[in-house]
Amino acid sequence: MEFIICSLCCCWKSKGKPNGKKPAPEEKKLYLEPEYTKSRITDFEFKELVMLPREIDLNEWLASNTTTFFHHINLQYSTISEFCTGESCQTMAVCNTQYYWYDERGKKIKCTAPQYVDFVMSSVQKLVTDEDVFPTKYGKEFPNSFESLVKKICKYLFHVLAHIYSSHFKETLALELHGHLNTLYTHFILFIREFNLVDLKETTIMDDLTEVLCSSSGSSSNGSGNGSSNSAGAQNHVKER
Repeated sequence: MEFIICSLCCCWKSKGKPNGKKPAPEEKKLYLEPEYTKSRITDFEFKELVMLPREIDLNEWLASNTTTFFHHINLQYSTISEFCTGESCQTMAVCNTQYYWYDERGKKIKCTAPQYVDFVMSSVQKLVTDEDVFPTKYGKEFPNSFESLVKKICKYLFHVLAHIYSSHFKETLALELHGHLNTLYTHFILFIREFNLVDLKETTIMDDLTEVLCSSSGSSSNGSGNGSSNSAGAQNHVKER
C-alpha cells in the first residue's frame, strides 16, 4: 500500500526551455473546429450534475465520481490505444509540454506515451480497488490523505485526456467517438473545478478547448482566459513536467 501511495505522491517539475529552433507556426488544432466542438452525446447540464447532493458525504461523492471517471477515461483511451505506440508517441506529450513519470523513489523516468498511460492506469486501478483507500463497506473510514490522493489521480487522468486530444483526435474522429470524448472532457473538467481538485496552472495547456466546451455548459471560464494567452505565448517552447 505504501508503494502505491508513494508512486502517486511524486513531485512534478515544470520548466520552459527554448527548443533551439526557429519559431514554427502554430499547428491548427482540429479539436477546436466548431463542427467538432459542438458534438456531444447529451445536452445535460453537467454543472448541476457534479454538485454535491444533500445528505451525501463529500468523500463518498469524490470516491464515486473519481472511480467512474477512471473507468470512462480508461475506456476512451482504449479506443485509440492501437494508434498510441512507442513509435508514434515516443514521449508523453501534450502540445508544448512533455510529462515524465516519477517512481516511488522520486526518480524521473522518461517514457513513451503508452508506458506513461500504463503507469497511470495501473497505479490508479490499485488505489480505487484498495479498501483502505477507497472503502466500500459501511462504517469504514476514508484515510486522512484521501483528498490529496484524489487530486493526484485527477491530475494524471487529465494528462491522459489531454494527450488523446493533442495526439489522437484524428483517430477519435475517424471512429466517430469525438462526441463521447467532448462529453467526458466537459463532465470531468466541471467536476475537478467544482471541488478544486486540479491546479488551474496544470490545466492551462487545454484552456482553449475548455473555454469552448465548458462555456456552452454554463460554466465560468474560471480564469482560463488568461491561461490561453499565456499558453499561446509559450507555443515555441518545450516544457517538462
